[in-house]
Amino acid sequence: MPRSSWKGYLRLSLVSCAVVLYNATSTSERVSFNTLHRKTGNRLKQLMIDSVTEEPVDPADRVKGYQVSKGQYVMVEDADLEALKIESTKLIEIETFVPQSEIDQIYLDGAYYLAPDDRVAEEAFAVIRDAMAHKKVVGIGRIVLNRRERMLMLQPRDNGIMATTLRFPYEVRQDKEYFADITEVKLPAEMLEIAEVIIDRKSGHFEPATFTDRYEEAVVNLLKAKQAGQVFSVPEAPEPTNVVNIMDALKRSLEAEGADANDVRRPRAPSKKPAAVEKKPAAAEKKVAAGAETIRKPKARKAAR
Repeated sequence: MPRSSWKGYLRLSLVSCAVVLYNATSTSERVSFNTLHRKTGNRLKQLMIDSVTEEPVDPADRVKGYQVSKGQYVMVEDADLEALKIESTKLIEIETFVPQSEIDQIYLDGAYYLAPDDRVAEEAFAVIRDAMAHKKVVGIGRIVLNRRERMLMLQPRDNGIMATTLRFPYEVRQDKEYFADITEVKLPAEMLEIAEVIIDRKSGHFEPATFTDRYEEAVVNLLKAKQAGQVFSVPEAPEPTNVVNIMDALKRSLEAEGADANDVRRPRAPSKKPAAVEKKPAAAEKKVAAGAETIRKPKARKAAR
């Protein structure tokens, strides 16, 4: 059985059951590297050095610190953090139910599987799971993971529940900050028609197995070649550039996809970018925002240019 990430209780009103949380994703299969001394080939180890005395510091003498001003810190012991036990430390309380469509994808974070911890918990777990499935809603609750309280979306999945951590509003940057300078473009109808035919030709179903990590494969092949004393090289990919003649590129793309002008529908009126519709906060976001207010909002950072 996989190692659990968290154990506690799932509660809906007065109905509760023991549950266990598992990571739904893993990076353990990725190639990882150690840092070596080039001359000796020996593995290096890191030392924590005092920035002023330049002396090594033993683990027992290390403590967390929060900078309140330049060079001034407040020390925080592990025991201080352990004492901050809030209800969601060992309890997932479902606070509200919402249609999943109301949750903007930008709020989605980590994926987990939630399952009953024992046979006794299975009936109550099934009641909560099946009721959500019947009503076609997802549950929103809270959980403490790695000493951080997180919002949690609960969604029925087969015999279990898919649990997805959600970002708090203060962690999400507004898109206007990045899209405001994009100018409105009026596109010729024919250009859009050709692009739509290309999209139709390339349309299908999402099959994750058809996508491979080509960089990871190249790293594996590089390591195999080095172990065998061979030279391994990958042909350099051409540098992408902005297309100057978009219509010509679209027509050539149309031919490459096995289509021709007959596949393009009758031209329509020139397309105009639809007016932006201001998003209204989802009901779930409104309800959990109050909880986020208790967490100090970090200073805003300028967007990288």
